[in-house]
Amino acid sequence: MLADSDTRWKWGALTAHRLAPDAARLDGYLLRGRATPTVRQLAEVGVRADALREVTGTEFVRAIDRTRYDITVLACVGGAVQAMLHGLARAWDGTPARPVVATGYVGVVYEKLADGLLLRHGADVVLANSRHDAERFREVYAGVGASGESVTECALPFLGGERYATDAASEDRRTVVFAAQPSVPDNRADRTYLLRRAVRHARRHPGREVLIKLRSKPGEHTTHIEELPYQKLAAKLPGGLPPNCRLVYGHMGEVLDRTDLLVTVSSTAALESLHRGIPTAVLTDLGIREPLGNHHFLGSGCLASWDQLDAGHLPVADPAWTARQGVAADGSYATAFDAARRRITELVAADTLPPLAPYYTTETAPHYLPAILARHGLDPQGRPLPGAAREPGEPSAVRRAVREAARGAYRHGVQRVAPAIRRLGEL
Repeated sequence: MLADSDTRWKWGALTAHRLAPDAARLDGYLLRGRATPTVRQLAEVGVRADALREVTGTEFVRAIDRTRYDITVLACVGGAVQAMLHGLARAWDGTPARPVVATGYVGVVYEKLADGLLLRHGADVVLANSRHDAERFREVYAGVGASGESVTECALPFLGGERYATDAASEDRRTVVFAAQPSVPDNRADRTYLLRRAVRHARRHPGREVLIKLRSKPGEHTTHIEELPYQKLAAKLPGGLPPNCRLVYGHMGEVLDRTDLLVTVSSTAALESLHRGIPTAVLTDLGIREPLGNHHFLGSGCLASWDQLDAGHLPVADPAWTARQGVAADGSYATAFDAARRRITELVAADTLPPLAPYYTTETAPHYLPAILARHGLDPQGRPLPGAAREPGEPSAVRRAVREAARGAYRHGVQRVAPAIRRLGEL
């Protein structure tokens, strides 16, 4: 399994276990980049790999021995998936047998639907986390004349936990969790507003505990760069956080175990909460807008403002909407991966599989594709670019040290210096 961030590691590792629950071994590969997860972030998921290695794209293509693996899960951003599909297609060209390749999305698909899907086309299995997504995915592929046979409906692999007991919390004591997101909203004014409203809710309801659930600690990075972390915003609040309001980290499932109301703008945590039957509010304070992703929840019954929550409103989710979104609040989650397992089993058992054939080629996307492949060290035919692939025993220890130092400097520039320069430019 190849992942390029903490959230995609979570999705990929858990998906691998869902697809092959009896598998003897899970080898994990981390795609080297700006969002490579830390040891703490990996441990937070609670899934251990039998082996773990950080690699470049070309190193991954070389490492996937077609005779050693039955299934390869690509849990990466669309461009990386496309590059790996071309690289693996080239590496396995002419071979009678190869691993089954599966990919998908880590959560709610609310933007870049066509772009992301076409970059994932070519995998044997493209997992859709709901009936709603499966229908949209097939429509996109049919719209360009590509096969939609790979689209397979399942669910998010990390749903679970005990059902919420409605009488577990009294009106006087209620735990409210605000699930923050690294890049939504993306500006200081909106993020400060949301933080202040959470604090205001805590002060208005001293008998309640308000938890601000953060994805990463200072110095860590996730799928999206967080230029304005809530930790820094909280440190600048006049009077600080009240005693019944605090920042928390950790596994979302463990936080939901004690949650009576989940509040977010558009986090996938909302689906985890709805799966358990926890009252869930998707905020409308900043408007219902595509860049925020909360438009995805139209018709859910969950849209609400902080003013309404302050007044005691508890949203009630529409069961028809949740069923279409793969939430499986009706108890059907146990069978959600049956279709995907059947398809995987059939493909693994086949004597031969057709070559990987992505929709994007030098014929269909002659200007777009080469740049995507080059970003991961591959030429337009999927072959490693000169110098991109490391031969056994190379480079020397000195060259490795220099490369690691350069990579560290690059990460620092992307994650720290560039955001600071952008903020200065806005002054």
